[in-house]
Amino acid sequence: MNLTGIIAISGKPGLYKVLAQGKNNIIVESLEDKKRVPAYASDRISALDDISIYTYDDDKPLKEIFISIFEKEKGKETISHKEDQNKLKAYLIEVLPNFDQERVYASDIKKIFQWYNLLLKAGALVPEEKEEKEAAPAKEKKAPKTAAKKEDAEATEEKAPAKKAPAKKAAAPKAATAKTPAAKAPAKASAKATSAKKVAAPKTGSSRGK
Repeated sequence: MNLTGIIAISGKPGLYKVLAQGKNNIIVESLEDKKRVPAYASDRISALDDISIYTYDDDKPLKEIFISIFEKEKGKETISHKEDQNKLKAYLIEVLPNFDQERVYASDIKKIFQWYNLLLKAGALVPEEKEEKEAAPAKEKKAPKTAAKKEDAEATEEKAPAKKAPAKKAAAPKAATAKTPAAKAPAKASAKATSAKKVAAPKTGSSRGK
């Protein structure tokens, strides 16, 4: 059972769940009517996680008493806090035989049963075994996603070298372009030779005329 964030405020009935914390106060929500109200530092606030019941041996955490009641009632409501004081005391002896009857007052016993029934209605009294079972499937569902990410990463690594290959082929045309001016050199030379022949031809003809 997880009682973290559930508090009791002196002078206010019922229990509250802490929602947010401000500079000078905290915002809490009633487990009964779901109304939200501020609680200030001047209020006497008790966290249920920190409350224990006096026994003749070591103090018993309130959480463990709730577990004993939950098991006794098989997950159902327990005796009403409005019942006779002797009935409430007798019930507490069943679940906590060694509680200190001198230091645990009748008002404290009433709160134990009142808070238990209130928490049960609010769905806050969930056994730890059930919480672990509900949390386990969520972790198992996340595992395949992690595996998928690894497979994607490996596939990306395998594809990476293939993308670099075209870059080397692209360099080949540049080399061919560099050789192109050299290929034009013979064309210029032949052009000069042709012009030379044309000039020489008339000279040959003039000598024959003479």
